[in-house]
Amino acid sequence: MSIQKTSLHEAHLVLKAKMAPFAGFDMPLQYTSVKEEVLAVRNEAGVFDVSHMGEFLVTGPDAVNFVDYIMTNDFKNAEVKKAVYSPLCRDNGTVIDDLIAYKLAEDRILICVNASNIDKDWNWISSKTKNFKIDLKNLSDDYSLLAIQGPKAEPILKSLGILGNSDFPYYSILETAHEGEKLIIARTGYTGEDGFEVFSSHNFAKKFWNQLLNLGVKPCGLASRDVLRLEVCYPLYGHELTDEVTPLDAGLAWTVKLEKDNFIGKAALAEYKPRFQLVKLSLEKGIPREGYAILDSNNNTIGKVTSGTMSVVTGKGIAMALVEKDKNPKDKKYLINIRAANYEANYHSKAFITGGHK
Repeated sequence: MSIQKTSLHEAHLVLKAKMAPFAGFDMPLQYTSVKEEVLAVRNEAGVFDVSHMGEFLVTGPDAVNFVDYIMTNDFKNAEVKKAVYSPLCRDNGTVIDDLIAYKLAEDRILICVNASNIDKDWNWISSKTKNFKIDLKNLSDDYSLLAIQGPKAEPILKSLGILGNSDFPYYSILETAHEGEKLIIARTGYTGEDGFEVFSSHNFAKKFWNQLLNLGVKPCGLASRDVLRLEVCYPLYGHELTDEVTPLDAGLAWTVKLEKDNFIGKAALAEYKPRFQLVKLSLEKGIPREGYAILDSNNNTIGKVTSGTMSVVTGKGIAMALVEKDKNPKDKKYLINIRAANYEANYHSKAFITGGHK
């Protein structure tokens, strides 16, 4: 299978981005340095090409009921123009993917899924439509998607005339027209900072990208995106979330609304006793990496790092890890094994940094 390219692939090459395969696409890992790109998003504004993400459109009189049924979170009671984050689970409660569903209207919903899971998600979701009056379309090839993140994102988009002056709360969505183009703009983000995701045609995305760069918005790659999301402890499918765990194992119990009438996986999750607990750890010295062993103070292996990196903002090695719930130490003392040496880790009850989202 040949590797795919986003509509902005040529623009990345012109900027001499470091490219690498990701989820079947040739994607930019970084343009300058990870540190510069992270700080641009934390302090000013950065733009990410995330056109590799998948988009499904659900329309019809049962659209809301259908989306509410396939997700564990409460979508039915969300207001029109709101976004809802949720795991997508199997009947046994294990995680297929995590997604965001946008309620454009009561009969029209946009679902955004991870690039690596487009086919898997499509096959699962389309297999569940039988008892619902809906039409389901895979529009993943139709959209380009740019994520503009950082404290200056809103004034920059307003200066371009893309955002109006109407109220636009966090985790909401806006349909608008700009320069003859239909745009869908979400205010969600994956960095912890304020920011917007602009779904558009491929041609508009190319022009929009250049406009943003001309205004000093820094192009950012997937490497800085991973550091940014880990600093604020956002989970990533394939790391904190996998086919082997449930949302209750991965710190996402808040997304499982057992009071709902019905949803896929409800019966299993209602009876499920979590096997794992997600913990947040930092090191004064050393960089934790995915797969490194987590030990208790008696050097017993109790889990492993699911995501680890060097935090640009804190200057420390940071990690999220899944530990076995029945072995999780009450004293919250953990060690991380790095190259045959064990390093004392600091336990964090909250994210490593507080982002600036609205």
